[in-house]
Amino acid sequence: MNILVLNAGSSTLKFRLLTLRDANDQTVVVDGIVDKLRTTQAGLELTIAGRKPVRESVAAESATDAAAHAIRVCEPYGIEALGHRVVHGGSRFIEPARITAEVVRGIREVSSLAPLHNGNALAGIEAGIKLLPKIPAVAVFDTAFHATMPEVAARYAIPNDLAEKHALRRYGFHGISHQFVSGKLLACIGREARGTRLITCHLGNGASSCAIRDGRSIDTSMGLTPMEGLVMGTRSGDIDPGLVLHLMTALGMSAPQVDELLNHQSGLLGLSGVSSDVRELEKAAIGGDGHAELALELFAYRARKYIGAYAAVIGGVDAVAFAGGIGEHSAAMRARICRGLEFLGIRIDPASNERATGGAPERISVRGERAEIWVIPTDEEGQIAREVYCLM
Repeated sequence: MNILVLNAGSSTLKFRLLTLRDANDQTVVVDGIVDKLRTTQAGLELTIAGRKPVRESVAAESATDAAAHAIRVCEPYGIEALGHRVVHGGSRFIEPARITAEVVRGIREVSSLAPLHNGNALAGIEAGIKLLPKIPAVAVFDTAFHATMPEVAARYAIPNDLAEKHALRRYGFHGISHQFVSGKLLACIGREARGTRLITCHLGNGASSCAIRDGRSIDTSMGLTPMEGLVMGTRSGDIDPGLVLHLMTALGMSAPQVDELLNHQSGLLGLSGVSSDVRELEKAAIGGDGHAELALELFAYRARKYIGAYAAVIGGVDAVAFAGGIGEHSAAMRARICRGLEFLGIRIDPASNERATGGAPERISVRGERAEIWVIPTDEEGQIAREVYCLM
């Protein structure tokens, strides 16, 4: 079965056409991304199996345009099903869903919690309906993997009637990645899900960690929105809610201004005043930039703190996995994060850590320690394709 996966971000659309012979036997036919949407620099990067990657300028004023480009380049190879990543499924969508008019309405109803991402996903869904009306389509939700969180982890300590009326709770995100990485981690350590205690860290411009027991998400660092939790590229992560009130009442900032500050001007960028890119910050820190060093250390500190907390939540830890752009490619950041966690049996082997580049799963922990540490390249598109295949 040929499945086209559309993975819509806030300003990009990643897409991949895969041939699946069964749920675990996948071949990539076309891999691409439309980036810098709504700008004059919008472009299409494309890799077709057996050919060299190419890039071309495209007109992409919207996610709808980007999805149309993806469908156009993949259609000659045959598309038998579509899979759409949807960031927020709210309380309703706790598993993949075949696209219907009712499902589209349901996604739109929760889009206020992730307006940029869900809006772009809806644009891709609608483009698929228009351009490929006879092709079945499936929505796969980033929040669904975390639907197994117990109430004690999912609830905020606010009045019950308010929380229930407006569905105000912790949903978690990056679930597609955490699901893929945890499954791959189990295979790497040679264990069945039952009886295991795993912690997965998806570290990129957006970052989150997840506590997984018996193969199920028990807690995760993101909450109602993707802003809670770890320090990220431009998002603040955890802050005192009183800070938001202070910004609005004492400093006179409006709600949109606070949103812009905490989502787009904070995190590594805000701390360093230099960049949101860990690679650039590591170079700056080596050159003596104190703000860059603080940004990197705070990123590591927050991730380390969550690993410790999640070990307490799941009663220890058998294995930890690092994924995402930072988790897969920054040996220095992995070392920073794991420093001080030796009491949990988490100890990095420096040579193995330096060799791990994210090309394939690699163990980076000292042999004989209680907990194994792995670098595992995430594959959201592959996981989405697997979910679509199983629903067909």
